Amino acid sequence: MKKLSLSLAGILLVLSAFGQNINQIKEKEVGRIIKTLASDEMQGRATFSQGIEKAAQFIENEFKKIGLAPLPTEKGYRQSFSINRFKPGTVSVSLNGEAIPAEKVMASTDQAELNWNEGSGIEQMNIEAGANFANRYREMLRTNKSAIVWVNPQYADLFKRIRESSLRQRPVIKPKTTSVVFILAESPATQYQIAIKNTLEESQLFNVAGVIPGKSKANELVVFSGHYDHLGIIKAVEGDSIANGADDDASGTTAVISLAKYFKKANNNERTLIFVAFTAEEIGGFGSKYFSEQLNPDEVVAMFNIEMIGKESKFGRNNAFITGYERSDFGQILQKNLEGTDFKFYPDPYPQQNLFYRSDNATLAALGVPAHTISTDQIDIDKLYHSVNDEVESLDVKNITATIKAIALSSRSIVSGKDAPKRIPKL
Repeated sequence: MKKLSLSLAGILLVLSAFGQNINQIKEKEVGRIIKTLASDEMQGRATFSQGIEKAAQFIENEFKKIGLAPLPTEKGYRQSFSINRFKPGTVSVSLNGEAIPAEKVMASTDQAELNWNEGSGIEQMNIEAGANFANRYREMLRTNKSAIVWVNPQYADLFKRIRESSLRQRPVIKPKTTSVVFILAESPATQYQIAIKNTLEESQLFNVAGVIPGKSKANELVVFSGHYDHLGIIKAVEGDSIANGADDDASGTTAVISLAKYFKKANNNERTLIFVAFTAEEIGGFGSKYFSEQLNPDEVVAMFNIEMIGKESKFGRNNAFITGYERSDFGQILQKNLEGTDFKFYPDPYPQQNLFYRSDNATLAALGVPAHTISTDQIDIDKLYHSVNDEVESLDVKNITATIKAIALSSRSIVSGKDAPKRIPKL
C-alpha cells in the first residue's frame, strides 16, 4: 500500500510539470463505471444479447457526457456492421434404417440445410480407438472437403463437450461451402440419411467509439481500446450462471472511458484520439476486425489495447505488461514517460500463451501498426478467467486506477505528437 502511494505521488509530481492533473482519474469514478458494466443487470454482455445492448447504451451515455465526437463516418457513437448469425437447428439421422439420438451427431457447417445419403458421394473418414482425438478432429476440419466422420464411442465424453460448444449461436462472415458431420458409432453405416436444418439470419453488431480531434496532427491517429462483450449466461456454479466479465474486459472498457474523460479535459492532444469499445471479441474479434478495415493503417500511429487490468500482475503492484513488447519500441517510449514514478511496464511474461494475437490489437498489428495490449492478468494461474466468479468483488480497484493513470502518463509523448513508435512488420 505504501509503494502504491509513492507511485501515485510520483506520477502527480511528473504530470504537474506538464500542466495535467492526473487526479481527474478518481478511484470512486473508476469503481462506478466497472461496477455498472459488470453488474448482473448486464447479464454478462454476451454478443447479440439484451445485456450487451444495455452495456452499449451505458458507454454511449458516458461518451456523450464527456463530449466526444462520433467517428467521422458515423452519425452517433455506434459503428454498426452486419454479419450472418448462425443458429444450429434440428438434426435427424438414421443409420442402416434405424434413427439415432441427435446427441450422437455433431455438425461443423455454415450451411442452412444438409441432406445427405449413401448416394450423395460424401467422403467418409474415421476416428478410431486409440487415436489422438484432438489432432484427428482438427485434421478433419482442415480437409476442406465435405465428409462424414465415424467416431469411436471411446471418445464419447470428449465428443459431448465439443458438441455442446458447437451448438452455440455464432457469427458467420464468409460461409464455408464444405461441411463435416461427426457421428458417434461403433462402425460405419452402409446406409444413412442425414437431415440437418439451421438458421442463418442477418444481424447487427456495433462497436461504440468516440473521438477527440487532433490539433496540429489531426490525420495521425492514436487508438485506445478494450472490448465490452463477454460470455453472458453460462453453466451455473452454486446457482450463479452470469459470467459478469469484470476483469475480462469491463476493466479495460473502464480504462477507455476514464482515459477519454481525462484527455478531453486535458485538451492538449496534437494527434486525433479514438476511444473504442469493441464487440464480439469473445467469439472471434469481429468488432476489431471491422474497425480496422475502416481505417488507413498507415495513419494509425499507435494502439493502446487494454485488457484485464483488474488484479495485481505477477510483478506486483504498480506493474503491467505489454504484449509484443519486442516487436516495436512502444514499451520503451511508455517507460521513458514514466520516469520519476514507481510504475513499470514489462515484456509479456507469457509468450507461450501467444497473447499478442489473442486480443483486439491483432488485426491492426498484422497491418503494421504498433498495436499492443496492456494487461496485468496472471493468465497462467487465473482461476476466475471465463467463469461466473469474474466479478467486481475479485478486483483491486485501487490498482486499476493506478494502471489507468500510468497509461495516461506513459502515452503523453505519443498523444502530443512528439514520439511515434516503430512500425511492426506486416504479416
